[in-house]
Amino acid sequence: MSRLLKSIRRAPYQSFAAFLMLFMSLLMATALLFSIGSLYGLLGYVETRPQVTVYFQSNASESEIGKIRQELIDSGKTLSVKYVSQTDAFKTYKELNKDNPLLLEMVTADILPASLEINTKKPVYLPQIAEFLQKKAGVNEVVFQKIIIDRLVQLTALIKTISLTFFIFLTITTMIILFTITHFKVALRKDEIELLRLLGASNNFIRWPFFQESLIFAFFSATSAFLFFIGLFFYFSPFINGYLRGIDRLTINFDWAQLTVWPINTTWLACIYFGILLFGCFTYLTASFFATKKFIK
Repeated sequence: MSRLLKSIRRAPYQSFAAFLMLFMSLLMATALLFSIGSLYGLLGYVETRPQVTVYFQSNASESEIGKIRQELIDSGKTLSVKYVSQTDAFKTYKELNKDNPLLLEMVTADILPASLEINTKKPVYLPQIAEFLQKKAGVNEVVFQKIIIDRLVQLTALIKTISLTFFIFLTITTMIILFTITHFKVALRKDEIELLRLLGASNNFIRWPFFQESLIFAFFSATSAFLFFIGLFFYFSPFINGYLRGIDRLTINFDWAQLTVWPINTTWLACIYFGILLFGCFTYLTASFFATKKFIK
């Protein structure tokens, strides 16, 4: 630590510039990681909602509806097919309008249609199932969310592409600036490096103080950026909570695990923090390696 403080005193402005550059880069990386994770969680949430809802005519019997339900299950394209009877629909209606007695008096169970809520395995199955249902007798209306899901998928893909492009640009820019700053700081210690080489010091021994400084700067920059982002998040949390009202949980599904991104939890925050910490260490160590390469040939 004393060596780090000595290095900072030798080039205070360059050290501050390196910290500030890394802080801003990691802050933007944190925002990108959080945004992309939330979008993928939202996409997963929409895809697990009842994507196709078919309403039947009042004269459709339960046996006819049950037969259609079984055909959907046997197709292998659905995750779940839930039957909602007229009685169940009326219970839901009463719960939603319990504060409005006038609406409750105007509606009875006989008025509300029975329905099937269908969740497909893939969005591509939505139009196929909708077309299949529209040909069935007793079907009154078929509602599916293909347009919403397609737009959300397109938006997620677009943001992912833009974020990846911006992330690569940010990484290259950060490396160039950190390389320039570190190269200047190495030049200030040129005589010391020459002396160490004459004494037979290895390249790794000469590089280690700069690598150590890079790791410490990366740690403080990542921690500062993370805490600053958390502060911003809690400041805007009322708006975020209002926007996500009614959504209990957002998750990202991997082949080996499931990661919850909403509500905010320690696991998701730890993933973000260690992600930007590793990115900061990699960026600064790479810049330091190339900055010292010229002086230890």
